[in-house]
Amino acid sequence: MDRRKQNRSQRPLYHNGMYHFFYQYNPHGATWGDGTLSWGHSVSGDLVNWADVGNALDPTSPFDANGCWSGSATVLPGGRPAILYTGIDANRVQVQNVAFAKNPADPLLREWEKPDCNPVMPMPADVTGNNFRDPTEAWRGRDGLWRVGVVAEVGGVGSLLVYRSADFLRWERNAAPLHASSRDVPVLECPDLFPMAPPGAAEGLDVSASGAGVLHVLKLTDFAKEDHYMVGRYDDEADTFVPAEPERGDDPGNWRRLDHGHLYASKSFYDARNKRRVLWAWVDENDGGGVARGWAGIQAFPRAIWLDADGKRLVQWPIEEIETLRRKRVGLQWATEVEAGGRKEVAGIVSSQADVQAVFEIPNLEEAETLDPKWLQDPKGLSAEMGASAHGGVGPFGLLVLAFGDLEEYTAVFFRVFKHDGKYKVLMCTDLTRSSRKEGINKPSYGAFLDVDVEKERSISLRTLIDHTVVESFADGGRTCMTARVYPEHAEAEGSRLYAFNYGAGAVKVSKLEAWELATAAVNGGGHM
Repeated sequence: MDRRKQNRSQRPLYHNGMYHFFYQYNPHGATWGDGTLSWGHSVSGDLVNWADVGNALDPTSPFDANGCWSGSATVLPGGRPAILYTGIDANRVQVQNVAFAKNPADPLLREWEKPDCNPVMPMPADVTGNNFRDPTEAWRGRDGLWRVGVVAEVGGVGSLLVYRSADFLRWERNAAPLHASSRDVPVLECPDLFPMAPPGAAEGLDVSASGAGVLHVLKLTDFAKEDHYMVGRYDDEADTFVPAEPERGDDPGNWRRLDHGHLYASKSFYDARNKRRVLWAWVDENDGGGVARGWAGIQAFPRAIWLDADGKRLVQWPIEEIETLRRKRVGLQWATEVEAGGRKEVAGIVSSQADVQAVFEIPNLEEAETLDPKWLQDPKGLSAEMGASAHGGVGPFGLLVLAFGDLEEYTAVFFRVFKHDGKYKVLMCTDLTRSSRKEGINKPSYGAFLDVDVEKERSISLRTLIDHTVVESFADGGRTCMTARVYPEHAEAEGSRLYAFNYGAGAVKVSKLEAWELATAAVNGGGHM
């Protein structure tokens, strides 16, 4: 989203008809540098095209002298936006600070002021490892008090502390944390706690929504740079969170994955204009080439999120505004069959920047391979072991994107069906092993098992967004998502090719395949997200 070092997204904001996006930003180069980060600030009227309006926060005070780090924005009663953020002070101690929009009537919110009472949350005495950071968006309880969550390492335990305030300036810590992980998880990051509409309803709720019928999502990021979440019930009187799936335990690493690929440090916000919850996330680099490029770090496409009908998992889908970028459309013939070991090219568009939607039908499951039980908890390892080039029984089948020449380069997004315990399990994989001929690049495989009854449905849907070096895939209507960062050497612009492929033992029918060339969004004077 910028041309320097761009890091985690902060909590976005909708205010006075404009969307505001804040992000950690090093204006001096494409690396961390000395860590004295600022908050970049861009605005948009449609969540697609963005304009830079200058930094919202810079490290100008003793309480943030070594950087303005992660935080969130909240709109206070009366319409004044506020930011709670982590500052690293002159002694390199992590503290929590507040800033307010200087002129709330300014639609661009270009100026922010930091009161002299900062820091509003000093480092607690029982926090270890200097790990005290990342305040959430604040929410208001039925008692009228504001609450905010801050992650901390307390006695070697990764915890989400809750602070309360009547005026947004004086904050007191609750005696008990909202969440405490097991002792082998000392560090948590980028928390998010938000309410959801009833299961199956796509609308969103304001962050302070509460009541007996309101479910909440608690999202935490572990130090492996993976975002995990749990659905549950939050009590704003006792400040407790009761998980819907307690059997998953206290370690967020055992909770549901938000995205099974290369996506990190997500933040969501309530879009009051469209009454939905929208999620942003950071896609970091995998190649170490930021200095040569002059920039590093980008944002994924924004996603609308809602609770699935089972009330335990999120559904994620690219916001509908992305479709305004669609231009030329192509597709395969209706009910095209891709024979065993074959592929069909989807030609006629520049597919390095494209939106592809497909439905694959599986007429025969008899050839499905037996799943080795050792892979049940390691779909990523299975994907690395049995990538797109490993021909199988039912699959691999799916898409080859950012392909070049005679498949000297390609990124594969595919499915493979296995037999296990009298049922069928569907593996989704994004295989980067042949995504680039460049050396010195991390080219992993990502994997996840779909929660789908393929024996009953006999079909699997897939939507893939391609934006040059980012490939975002949404399977089963957005119930399983996978993001990849790739660095093709040749498959760029008009050299990129797109295929539907099937390397299984039997034919697969493509009952639907549509692909749109995408226009380039205006982003801070350049293009791409």
